[in-house]
Amino acid sequence: MSEGREGFATDGTGQRYSGPLAACWELEAPPARRSESAGGPETPGYRKRLLDMTRIASVNERAARMFGGDAARTDMIGRPISRFWPVEGYDLLADVLTSATDEPTRRIALARAGEIKGMLHGASLAAWRSPARKGDGDGVIYLMVNGAASADRSASDLHASEDRYRKLIHHMPTALWQVDARPVGEIFDRLKEEGVSDIAAFLDAHPELVDLASDLVRVTEANRHAAALFRSERAADLLGPVRYLFEASPDTGKRVMAAHFTGERVYMERSRIRTRDGELRDVQFSVTFPTPPEQLDTTFLILTDITEQLRTEALLQRLQSDHAHASRMSTLGELATSIAHEVKQPLAAIVTNGETSLRWLSRSPTNVVKVQQLTERMVASAQRASDIVHRIRQMVVNDDPQHGPIDIGAVVDEALLFVRHDIESKGIALSVAADAPALKTVGDRIQLQQVIVNLLVNSIQAVAAPGRPDRRIEVAYGADETRQQLSFSISDNGPGIPEEVLGRVFDSFFTTKRGGMGVGLAICQSIILAHGGEIAAENRPEGGARLQFRIPLRPQVAGV
Repeated sequence: MSEGREGFATDGTGQRYSGPLAACWELEAPPARRSESAGGPETPGYRKRLLDMTRIASVNERAARMFGGDAARTDMIGRPISRFWPVEGYDLLADVLTSATDEPTRRIALARAGEIKGMLHGASLAAWRSPARKGDGDGVIYLMVNGAASADRSASDLHASEDRYRKLIHHMPTALWQVDARPVGEIFDRLKEEGVSDIAAFLDAHPELVDLASDLVRVTEANRHAAALFRSERAADLLGPVRYLFEASPDTGKRVMAAHFTGERVYMERSRIRTRDGELRDVQFSVTFPTPPEQLDTTFLILTDITEQLRTEALLQRLQSDHAHASRMSTLGELATSIAHEVKQPLAAIVTNGETSLRWLSRSPTNVVKVQQLTERMVASAQRASDIVHRIRQMVVNDDPQHGPIDIGAVVDEALLFVRHDIESKGIALSVAADAPALKTVGDRIQLQQVIVNLLVNSIQAVAAPGRPDRRIEVAYGADETRQQLSFSISDNGPGIPEEVLGRVFDSFFTTKRGGMGVGLAICQSIILAHGGEIAAENRPEGGARLQFRIPLRPQVAGV
């Protein structure tokens, strides 16, 4: 195909076409072995596969301007024509190319193009095959789109609109892909006709369908931010099968297919991708599916790089864990006397029972039954001492939060262990009211234990002021009225919280105590928030303060 000085193109036989009005292509004819791999014309997807195999050898400026989008002429060369030809015209183009490819000699094949995406209104297509070139047994196919498209004002306006649309995609401030998901839509329609309703189970049983979809579903547009995310030089390099989008996280592709099948409009999840240089990146994966009468070739994917965000979140979680650990160490320091007393009690019992056992052993005859009883008491006391040390050690160790099923009653009992001596020695009347003693939920046992201990310590300090004869603390917990949340409260009859600081008690480093650090209640709040709950403080009308928190009950372990 050549253009003369007057701007006319010729097919080599003398027939001329208006060069300035014609979009001209030179295409590599698919070798016979590749054409056969496309299947026959009646094979599903044959025309699409044929266009995928047909590579662009050259295009003129008008073809690049009409069909290339943001791609330059050089970007189009060597790529399949399916990447640039409007999807609405796939069948027409495949039929025209087939008629030209099947004829071993020069042939003109004309077909009315009709209106394809508004760019080819009233146009015609011409295709012919050249003789085989030296060293090329397959030859080339020349394709020409000719007509009055540029003279048609409506077609020109539509072309301009299409150009603005492509520019909008390419200049969006996020990584954006436009995907043609119609082949999978057709498969899903057949599956629904066959009665398939549980698509997740079907895909588990037929993983080959997920693999097939990775090749059938194709990226038709990608912008510069998408290229930057995948470390690619050009957005055009991202066009083609979507397989690379799910290489690092195949299950994401399966879940996207399930969302498509069930008719979801938008699907989002955190996923991972592998860039062209091999780096794994964390992304927020969002897909927007079109709904009828929109076509599935306008499916959009947005990927947001959240790698640094997740690293920051992990660092923040670690800092919060360190902060909570420091607070526990501080609290245990304040409770050293109480803890020492708890450990001393079983140790003293061991000593007493051991000395008594020795005296019984020295008698004759030896009372074996009595010695056995004393020995059993020593073992029980040793086990109790070991349990106390184990609980203290768990509070001291700086492990990452471990969420799992927990019994709230057991957590409360363990927390009371740390403060029981202080409560008894200060003459504080303690009452515990449990709406459901065996209440269970999901959470971190050590962290929730820390919250309860901190709240108990605050109440003990509030009611233990000299000269206060009546000292009372009330602990209550159970399911709330909705049976959806665990409610826990600690009330005391101390002086209460000054109204002017009531709204600040959970602020970090705020304290009204002399020598206090102001981290205890702030840590309590961060732990409860991390459990999806809320915590609040208030003054009681009858005097004193009440601190209360609520966290969600998990149905699978709630037991209520």
